[in-house]
Amino acid sequence: MKHLWDVPFLLLILLYLLAAVTSQVNPGVCRYPLGMSGGQIQDEDISASSQWSESTAARYGRLDFEEGDGAWCPEITVEPDSLKEFLQIDLRSLHFITLVGTQGRHAGGIGNEFSQMYKIKYSRDGSRWISWRNRQGKQVIEGNRNAYDIVLKDLEPPIIARYVRFMPVTDHSMNVCMRVELYGCEWLDGLVSYNAPAGEQMSLPAPPAYLNDSVYDGAVIHSMTEGLGQLTDGVCGLDDFTHSHVYNVWPGYDYVGWTNESLPSGFVEIMFEFDRIRNFTTMKVHCNNMYSRHVKAFRQVVCYFRSEADWEATPLSFSPVEDEKNPSARFITVNLANHMASAIKCQFFFADAWMLFSEITFQSDTAMYNTTLAPPKTALPPNIQPEDDPTHKVDDSNTRILIGCLVAIIFILVVIIVIILWRQVWQKMLEKASRRMLDDELTASLSIQSETFAYNHNQSSTISEQESNSTYERIFPLGPDYQEPSRIICKLPEFAQSSEEPASTSTAASKSTATTAVQDGAPHYAEADIVNLQGVTGSNTYAIPALTMDLLSGKDVAVEEFPRKLLTFKEKLGEGQFGEVHLCEAEGMQEFMNKEFLFDIPEDQPVLVAVKMLRSDASKNARNDFLKEIKIMSRLKDPNIIRLLAVCIYSDPLCMITEYMENGDLNQFLSRHEPEGQLALLSNAPTVSFNNLCYMAAQIASGMKYLSSLNFVHRDLATRNCLVGKNFTIKIADFGMSRNLYSGDYYRIQGRAVLPIRWMSWESILLGKFTTASDVWAFGVTLWEILNFCKEQPYSQLTDEQVIENTGEFFRDQKRQIYLPQPVLCPDSLYKIMLSCWRRNTKERPSFQEIHRALLELQP
Repeated sequence: MKHLWDVPFLLLILLYLLAAVTSQVNPGVCRYPLGMSGGQIQDEDISASSQWSESTAARYGRLDFEEGDGAWCPEITVEPDSLKEFLQIDLRSLHFITLVGTQGRHAGGIGNEFSQMYKIKYSRDGSRWISWRNRQGKQVIEGNRNAYDIVLKDLEPPIIARYVRFMPVTDHSMNVCMRVELYGCEWLDGLVSYNAPAGEQMSLPAPPAYLNDSVYDGAVIHSMTEGLGQLTDGVCGLDDFTHSHVYNVWPGYDYVGWTNESLPSGFVEIMFEFDRIRNFTTMKVHCNNMYSRHVKAFRQVVCYFRSEADWEATPLSFSPVEDEKNPSARFITVNLANHMASAIKCQFFFADAWMLFSEITFQSDTAMYNTTLAPPKTALPPNIQPEDDPTHKVDDSNTRILIGCLVAIIFILVVIIVIILWRQVWQKMLEKASRRMLDDELTASLSIQSETFAYNHNQSSTISEQESNSTYERIFPLGPDYQEPSRIICKLPEFAQSSEEPASTSTAASKSTATTAVQDGAPHYAEADIVNLQGVTGSNTYAIPALTMDLLSGKDVAVEEFPRKLLTFKEKLGEGQFGEVHLCEAEGMQEFMNKEFLFDIPEDQPVLVAVKMLRSDASKNARNDFLKEIKIMSRLKDPNIIRLLAVCIYSDPLCMITEYMENGDLNQFLSRHEPEGQLALLSNAPTVSFNNLCYMAAQIASGMKYLSSLNFVHRDLATRNCLVGKNFTIKIADFGMSRNLYSGDYYRIQGRAVLPIRWMSWESILLGKFTTASDVWAFGVTLWEILNFCKEQPYSQLTDEQVIENTGEFFRDQKRQIYLPQPVLCPDSLYKIMLSCWRRNTKERPSFQEIHRALLELQP
């Protein structure tokens, strides 16, 4: 109810958007699927250069569809540098396209063909085809790495087209198949090209501003002809034209500009061509007005209109109010007085030495009718043709009828949106209430389910039937903390039918009381009571023996209170169910530290830190867990484990301040680097040597050796949870799950459990056992990531369901399980360490002490 006061304001915004929707396109909002996956695009509008068979015809190239043979496939193998094969889509009208999506031929899991790269060509009239290039001039778009994942790519710049062609590109001879989708919205302006003088260069102190139309898709010699570009890309320039919305481009990029010195006529003439005769109401021109650099909006515009072959003799003239007080860029709206035309020629007169435009948009009645009603072929009454009406007047009665219809439709839309908003308010209130109940009751609920499954074998088959339908799905944004998958065991028939298999451990206190037929030799502390603390970011911090937790609970926190005012926010690293993680600078942190902890930063300089912050509305259990986490973190003192530096617990929100390394996490660090070699020299990319890779891996093993000595189980060891400092220093952290960047590494079961299944051992996935032995398994996967420079996700060729099925092969141990392949840079000795980490029997896996010693021996 408290949100209802927002409704009038929202309605005003809605009415404004409805009024403005035909005058300016917004690339950030214009991202709707145009009908390949939804079926709005008809089969007859999808064509191709060739097809392998009738079952791989063009009409089967729809994203996320598996009809026919699962995709469009060309007749022959695609060769390098060959652009003969294409899949073409006819949208029937001009559209503003901002995003494309591609898939390979999945065909129920048996298809393996996909396009690793592709190019796009487009056309507005079906005769002149244009090759799309990004803002840096690159044509090739990175495509798919497997046959089933959907890969979305933003088109920067967006394109305005009716026809679009996807053209597979390969670096070697191969079979390709594609499923595609286009995203955008209808191009309501109807503009098909503009002709103008080429933009010029402005001399600045340093560097110069290049005011050319860098994305113009027509011919550019002395002038620009038969194309569209930056004046129609939906991006408005900033007040200071020397800066840009686009990263890493030159000054003046957002604007097209001219100087009166090169145009003796005193004006810039731009001609606009449209798809049909339209009834124009306004033209909006986004101008720069940075008069300190002799840039001003135009002082006058004179527009001529052409509806048939000849231009009208009487032009329209408009003079905006000159502004020498406000240097902000602005839209100037020119009233076009309902002129009928298929082309408009406007002369913009200089008010100073320079004139800079970034966007020009048009509003016409024809465009507006196209969004609401089924329009007539022209905006004139049906009994009057354009040649019969030389004055191009519109009948007033018809206009009033159309306006009345529009008002009625807008009113209906407003009512619908009010109903939707009302329902959303109540849904959010109910979800918030239910989430609070779940926070308090989740642990007890899962514990009861687990114990019931363990003790009551008579009901095990019933539970299996109810829970066997649980499936994984990729999550975004991140949900709450992952839990032990007490239900995944029912995915495999062997577990669902056997009464001799062990039950999953519960989330809060796991007691292994059932008799197990699989003697996997788990360490003793895995069989005792385990305390799992709910991390603030959504990750379970560590699994800790209850005995150890009891010893810790009797001690005071060995860290000091830190003044909040000395923390400066830099950026948000991530968030979870109960809190957030912020990157901050802390002033004077050296004064609050123990002498045993040394910073290599002068005392007068701020220290980079990560701040875990508990939300003020967190439950009582979450607050207690947060304080327990502080106690645990304060006891961890190892050079390869992130240290707790200070806390803010005297007032809300509760905060813990930990180290942060200047090079970020290991996953992103390695993905930006290349292995030493000739390829890296040619690309001028930063490199990391093999010895340094081994050095970083040894540090991770050392940190895990320390945790295992305390009987602590990390449960989420991966490169995303390792931070990199100077000289390849590594420290293990625990807040990778909270970052949207890594949402694809976690999967959810039954709406609650979130699991990093590609790093988890088979017994963790199937039995819910998290031990040092399962951490060793995750270390093997982490080592595999490091040797691949984090360029690929583990088991990238498998779906999440196939990963789970593969764990069943480890359990059955019939030599059909799939191991991660040996990386190219990985010697046999290092790959043997990985394979030893993935042994089925936990007793046979090496300890972290043995792994650490083996990695040290590999270093010179």
